[in-house]
Amino acid sequence: MTDNRKLGENQERSSGRRKFIGGLFASFTSLLVPGFLRADNKSKDVKWIIAGGYSPNDHHWGMGIDISKCIGCGRCVEACKRENNVPLVPFFTRTWIERYRILENGEVLIDSPDAGMKSFKEESTEDNVVRSFFVPKICNQCENPPCVQVCPVGATFQTADGVVLIDSEYCIGCRYCIQACPYGARFLHPETRTAEKCTFCYHRIVKGLAPACVEACPTQARIFGEIKKKASPLVRFLRMNKINVLKPYLNTEPKVFYANLDMEVK
Repeated sequence: MTDNRKLGENQERSSGRRKFIGGLFASFTSLLVPGFLRADNKSKDVKWIIAGGYSPNDHHWGMGIDISKCIGCGRCVEACKRENNVPLVPFFTRTWIERYRILENGEVLIDSPDAGMKSFKEESTEDNVVRSFFVPKICNQCENPPCVQVCPVGATFQTADGVVLIDSEYCIGCRYCIQACPYGARFLHPETRTAEKCTFCYHRIVKGLAPACVEACPTQARIFGEIKKKASPLVRFLRMNKINVLKPYLNTEPKVFYANLDMEVK
C-alpha cells in the first residue's frame, strides 16, 4: 500500500510538471508563432460590452487630431480618467498631451507634466523658444497591432470595427503587449494588475456617443468618426487636411490621423 501511495504521488507530481512545462511551451510558442492559442481576433465575441443593436461589422472607427487647435488645456486627459476609472496618478493614463518647444539652437524640448492634465506652465527657456505646440497622444488603434500579435492568451484582440480591446478576464498581466506597443500607449493597472489602454471609449461608441476626450475638447482638436463613410466628419477631416500618422515606417497602419503634424514629433 505504501509503495502504491508513493507511486501515485510520483505520477501526480510528474503530471503536474508536464502541465506546467506544457503551459510554458504554449506561452512561448504563441510569441514565436502568431495566432497560436488565439481565435480569430476580429471575430472574437464582444457581447460583454456591446449594447442594443450595435453591429461591429457595420462600422470602422478612427480619430483625427488637429495639432494647430490643441491648446494643452488637459481637459481630454481628465475626462478620460474620470470616464474610464483610470488612477489619477500621472503615469497611469490612456491619453496624454506632450508639449514640444523648438529652441533657437534647434534643440527640441519635450515634456508632459502630469500627462498634461493640469495644463502647462511657462518655463525659463521661453525667451529662447522659436515655436511651441501641443501633441495629444493615444492608442493608435493600429490596423496591424503588434500588441495583438504578442499576447499569449488572446486577451488583446481586434474587433470587426477596427478597435483594439483588452479582455481583463483573460489578461494575465505578463506585460508583453506593453513592451510591444511602439507608441507607449499601454500600462499595467496598479489594482487589477491587467493591461490597460485607450479603447476609443468603446462602451460609449456602441451607444452612439463620442469618446469622452472628444466630447471634452473645447477647441474641437479631436474628430471621431467612420473611416469609410463619406458623410463622416472624420472623412471630411482627412480630405481637407494634410494628414500624417506617428511612426509610419513601422507599418502598423494607425487609425489615429494627425493634421499639421510637425516633423520633430516622435
